[in-house]
Amino acid sequence: MQFGLVEIIAAIAVLVVVGTLVVGLGGFARGADPKTANRRMWWRVGAQAVALVLILLTVWLRGRG
Repeated sequence: MQFGLVEIIAAIAVLVVVGTLVVGLGGFARGADPKTANRRMWWRVGAQAVALVLILLTVWLRGRG
């Protein structure tokens, strides 16, 4: 099975989501500033939205071919 550009970008987007989640959880564990924690949460939500769109695009493209 050969991976295309969309699959690779979707995988990177998922890794970005995991990274932001880990950084956010680390901040909560250390008792970070609530303003910073809220900003990190919004970055994670945005990254999840992008990852979801890319995953759906990948599934749609795979179903067509």
